[in-house]
Amino acid sequence: MKTKKPVCVTGASGFIASHIVKQLLEQGYRVRGTVRKSSQNYPFLLALPGAAEHLELVEADLLAPGSYDKAVEGCDYVMHTASPYKNKVKNPQTDLVDPAVNGTETLLESCLKSGCVKRVILTSSIAAITDEPDSTKIFTEKEWNIMSSLDRNPYHYSKTLAELAAWDFIMKKRPPFDLIAINPFMVIGPSLAPSLNTSNEMIRDIMIGVYPGIIDINWGFVDVRDVAKAHILAMETDTASGRYLCSAEALHMREVVALLKSSGFDKYALPKANMTGKIGTLLMKGLSFTQPKDIGMYIRTTIGRTMHYDNSKIRRELGISFMPVRESLIETIKDMVKWGHLTPPKK
Repeated sequence: MKTKKPVCVTGASGFIASHIVKQLLEQGYRVRGTVRKSSQNYPFLLALPGAAEHLELVEADLLAPGSYDKAVEGCDYVMHTASPYKNKVKNPQTDLVDPAVNGTETLLESCLKSGCVKRVILTSSIAAITDEPDSTKIFTEKEWNIMSSLDRNPYHYSKTLAELAAWDFIMKKRPPFDLIAINPFMVIGPSLAPSLNTSNEMIRDIMIGVYPGIIDINWGFVDVRDVAKAHILAMETDTASGRYLCSAEALHMREVVALLKSSGFDKYALPKANMTGKIGTLLMKGLSFTQPKDIGMYIRTTIGRTMHYDNSKIRRELGISFMPVRESLIETIKDMVKWGHLTPPKK
């Protein structure tokens, strides 16, 4: 049964959050979204169908205690998506870890203080499950990332610590609300905002010649609209519990390139050289030291390994079915062209 109270969505202008807001409005929910600046800075949110009647935007700061008190007041459900996602940072502690962890704790304290919140849905990540694929292992919600640190994949570290902090809060304070974590892999798809998110940027880089060749790496992909749907299903499903690994399908880079070629994007500067195998992987590991520190580290901890995972829990318990990755990739590319992030190739 739908709540008549507003659903709070933190970081409402973000790639995933904006789709959550859109879908909630489409389903007749009232939404209270938090933003970092005046609501007038987010015209794409205010222009969503139903926003004039059912969307309220309030300012909140991840690092300011009590900042979310007003946002969660009178809400049964809270979606916490606000967290920095950057691959290149000067100070991982202040740029990634502090906002992610402190922001989560600040939000949960406000939920506890409110006395009305029944469930919090946290946008976590595959990063909190692992930062290193293992060809001999199938990852599930039971695994935790124990490898990352401030020096090794700090974004992964920030997501891991943030989710751990959330579960620790639930265990120690025993609040009157429960917690659900959604752990998506590489989130792609059309953007509601003019900015380019990090996952779609990776697709763009494949298309414009950033990669010297096809390297031995694979990713799990999921459409942003399915991730938004998973959050809402987690809110609406009374029996939902724990963590949910959210990913449609894993594809190797060679499969991504082949798919793009066969879908009419062959005129772009797609990588051609085969740099898979032991020699190619050793070469790429060497070249990774010429990249920015965090990007180089990510390459060294993932290349040459194959990621396997089991998404049966989210399909079984939330009843979600995922959009085919091919459709999502094609829409992603067309959307980047529309926003001007990707220039059509010369005919």
